[in-house]
Amino acid sequence: MGAADIVPGVSGGTVALVLGIYDRLINNVRLGARGLKQLLTGDLSSFKQTIGEIEWVWLFSLLAGILVAVFALSAVLDGLLEDQPIKMSGLFFGLVLGTIYVAYRLLDRFEAITLAIVLGVGAAVFVLLGLKTDTVVADDAAEVVTRPIWLFFIVGAIAICAMILPGVSGSFLLVMMGMYTEVIGAAKDRDLVVLGVFALGAVVGLALFSTLLNWLLENYRNQVIAAMIGLMLGSMRVLWPWPNGTNTTTLSAPADDVIAPILLALAGMAVVVAVETFGSKLNTADAHTRA
Repeated sequence: MGAADIVPGVSGGTVALVLGIYDRLINNVRLGARGLKQLLTGDLSSFKQTIGEIEWVWLFSLLAGILVAVFALSAVLDGLLEDQPIKMSGLFFGLVLGTIYVAYRLLDRFEAITLAIVLGVGAAVFVLLGLKTDTVVADDAAEVVTRPIWLFFIVGAIAICAMILPGVSGSFLLVMMGMYTEVIGAAKDRDLVVLGVFALGAVVGLALFSTLLNWLLENYRNQVIAAMIGLMLGSMRVLWPWPNGTNTTTLSAPADDVIAPILLALAGMAVVVAVETFGSKLNTADAHTRA
């Protein structure tokens, strides 16, 4: 999940979906949000009960893996995306295609309304991503805080949603909103007030969105999965290898380097299907153990 969040057109939620841990992740985040609300309102008895329901060992293991991947792989992936943008885009394109297939298998039924949601969400995301041509920030861009502090709260609340929603990474959302250099600038300057407001927005956004998403999955699961498929389909505009990989949302016909990206895309799809199969078996065994 950590490695996926580094890539503009992929997110940690995509990986969670492939591994079959998506519902488990959302449920634990929702419990955390409920516990935070109970703590703030002084309902300590319910807070203790809620905290006890959270799978802390599993959650911290997942978080540790995300952090290790971010620190260990960010430089490697950034280098590959810069040196081999078309080939790497081909690989990620295949990974997301495989994930769409996995998500399709999660649908209880595929009917007219399902198709309408997939196409509607996909088209909306495709058009939205096309509003900004470049997906990366220029090397000479000034990394300074110039925006009002309240905006960082809103941006944090929006960007964190990418952590649990398949499709677009949080960093790409920051680029889309023109706030990437602002947040990086705050981090470089160690502006604790701005970073604190950003983090508070992320906590509030994650709490509200996870609660809403959990309710939607419980009551409208098929429609939510269809929307996720559409989200991933639309986000593939960023992953289309030509003309310059994930560095742009501009699209062109395959040219020059064609065979390698296609082979990498097929390999990516095969990996996702294999991982999903392994993850399903692992989750089945884990469910039996916990039962």
